[in-house]
Amino acid sequence: MTEPFGARLRRAMDERGPLCVGIDPHASLLTEWGLNDDVAGLERFSRTVVEALSDRVAVFKPQSAFFERFGSRGVAVLEKTVQEARAAGALVLMDAKRGDIGSTMAAYAEAFLRKDSPLFSDALTVSPYLGYGSLSPAIVLARESGAGLFVLALTSNPEGGEVQHAVRADGRNVGATMLAHLAAENTGEEPLGSFGAVVGATLGDLSSYDLDINGPLLAPGVGAQGATPADLPGVFGAAIRNVVPNVSRGVLRHGPDVSALRASAERFADEIRSALPTG
Repeated sequence: MTEPFGARLRRAMDERGPLCVGIDPHASLLTEWGLNDDVAGLERFSRTVVEALSDRVAVFKPQSAFFERFGSRGVAVLEKTVQEARAAGALVLMDAKRGDIGSTMAAYAEAFLRKDSPLFSDALTVSPYLGYGSLSPAIVLARESGAGLFVLALTSNPEGGEVQHAVRADGRNVGATMLAHLAAENTGEEPLGSFGAVVGATLGDLSSYDLDINGPLLAPGVGAQGATPADLPGVFGAAIRNVVPNVSRGVLRHGPDVSALRASAERFADEIRSALPTG
């Protein structure tokens, strides 16, 4: 039986620290690196990030859109990036934010969560805003494959509030409802459930939410979006040990120099470690 994602993530976080580094080869970053905005530049960028950091970060988070914009050749680079990162010992969280219903959701799940897929990743971001039940095909396949999901719950973008803060008839808002669903998925799982939430590090005090879902909390917003590692305890409270802080531009802008990429990642990792409670 495949070891569940939650157990593999817990071990990686304990051994390497919880830092997640994005692989976001958007055009402006390729230019900053002195690369062309083409497939060759995409491949050089992605390979450099993986070679520089795969032995020292817990998780890579490639943003699928920046590869897809180059068509089939870009997706081929994404496949290679995923395979090389996993082979080097890092976990891969595919940031694709897929969400649909029925057989379409099942097909999205097969693309990223079926073990023999070229794009098989350790976990996948998904959108529940066609109803949490629409994620069922991905949940089932993730369990079968030992993979995980990160469900958009309380995101860092300001537009998200109009949906996520909307209050249901039962008095609970949509974001809190998603957290409750995830807590139910993770019931009884040890040392950590495989079904996580995306919760922005820029959101300030979230003490009115129950973030104790017995699963990981992906925290975008550290670095270029304005949040710092020192902010994390105030945002996540008692759930801080399960937080996976995501940094993308804050690390990537230091490329293509491998030493500079490593130094930046290590600096963020040290700051995150210092912010975590001891014991």
